Amino acid sequence: MKHVHRRVRPVLLLALTVTLTAALLPATGPAAATPTAVPAGSRAGAPAGDRWNLDLSVVDGDDVNVRPTATGLRLRDARWGAARSRGPRSALAEGMLITAPRALSRPATRVRAEVDAQVVPGATVETQVRAWRTSGWSEWRPATAVFDQPVTRVQARVVLTARDPRAVATVRGVWLTADSLAVTTAATPGLTYRVFATRIGLVGEVTANGRTIQPRDHFAALPSRRGLSPLNSGDYTVRVCTTSGSRCTYAPVWDVGPWNTRDDYWNPSPVRENWKNLPQGRPEAQAAYQSGYNGGRDQFGRTVLNPAGIDLADGTFWDALLLTTNAWVDVAYLWTGSGPRGVVGDGPLNIRTGASTAYPSRGLAARFANVPIQCYVTGQTVSGPYRTTNRWNRLATGQYVSHAYISAVYGGTVSAC
Repeated sequence: MKHVHRRVRPVLLLALTVTLTAALLPATGPAAATPTAVPAGSRAGAPAGDRWNLDLSVVDGDDVNVRPTATGLRLRDARWGAARSRGPRSALAEGMLITAPRALSRPATRVRAEVDAQVVPGATVETQVRAWRTSGWSEWRPATAVFDQPVTRVQARVVLTARDPRAVATVRGVWLTADSLAVTTAATPGLTYRVFATRIGLVGEVTANGRTIQPRDHFAALPSRRGLSPLNSGDYTVRVCTTSGSRCTYAPVWDVGPWNTRDDYWNPSPVRENWKNLPQGRPEAQAAYQSGYNGGRDQFGRTVLNPAGIDLADGTFWDALLLTTNAWVDVAYLWTGSGPRGVVGDGPLNIRTGASTAYPSRGLAARFANVPIQCYVTGQTVSGPYRTTNRWNRLATGQYVSHAYISAVYGGTVSAC
C-alpha cells in the first residue's frame, strides 16, 4: 500500500484550528484559537464519552511515512512521492497515521474533527474517518462524516501531503466528536463499472499503505484514498473480471493511482470528491484521454497517456486474469455491496467452477481479499490452514472457494444453497 539539495527559503507557518469538512488548505488569515484541552488518551481514545483526542505520538506498522516530533506529527520523508513517482504515479509526498478503532458509548451518525496544525502553502492535512457496518467498513470519508445508519465503532486516520520538500505540515492535535443527525439515503450498493486496467510493476517500491511490492504480487490500486485498505487487510476489495467473464479475481486495494489520487469515480456526483460533472463510473483519466476533459490532464497537470481507472499488481494482472497487455475490465467495488463476506486467510486461492479441486480454476482470490458469499454447498473435503471441511462457498459470480481457506465470515449468516 519510498537529489539535489537546494537552499530552503524561510516559509511563514500559520496555525490552523478547524472543524474539517475537507482537506486543510494553506491559511491566509490569522491563527485561530487553540482548542480546549482534552485529556490525552490511548490510540483507541479516552475510555468514556464521545469526544476524544488522537494519540499522534505513536507510529506503528500500519502507519506510512509519518513520524512524531516534539512539535507534532510530520512527514518522515517529504521527497517520498517524487522518489517513487514513475509515469502515472502520485506526484505528492504522502503520509498516513491510522488510529485504532474506537467503540462509541452510544450510536452515532456523524463524526466531526477539530485539528490544530501548522500548514504551509503546498501542504495539506486531512482527518478521515470510517465506520463499521454489518457488511464491513464504510469508505474513508473526510470529517465531518455522516453515515447512512447509526454506527457504534469508528476509526480515524490523519493524511499529510506535500508537493515540495520545503512544504511540510505539522499536526499538533486532533479531537473527534461523535453525535447523531438524521439518517441520510444510502448509496446504491454493488457498483460495477467497465474501466481500463494497467499493470503496476514497480517491484521493490512502496504502496500508499506501506507495502513493499513483491514479484507477482496480488493487489489493486484505485485513484482515491477513500477505498484504500490498511496494510494486510481487504477492507476495500475489488472483483475484477475480463470483459468475456472467463476470468475473475478478488484483490485488496493497497495503493492509490493511476494518475489521480482524489477521483472516487464509482461514487455518485453528490459524494464524488472531484470532477462532479463527469458521469458516475467514468474515471477522470479516461475522460481526459478520450475527450480532452480538463485539457487532457490529470489533477497534477500531467498529460494523461492512457484512460486507466485501475492499476493491477503483476500477479493479479498476469496470473489471476491471464492478461498480456493493458485491457478493459469489469470492476465491482465490493464495499458498496451488502451481505456476508468471507476473508481469504491464505492465498492466492483458486476460484473454481464447482465444489471440488477437479473443477477448473477461473481466477484467483488474493490473501486478505473479502469475497461476497451467496451460500454454501457440500463438496470435496479439503484440509486447509483454518479447518478440514467439505464446505464450499459459492461467490456472487456463481463460482466456488473452499471454506478451509476462509479465516472469518462477517456481515450476515451464510445458509445452504
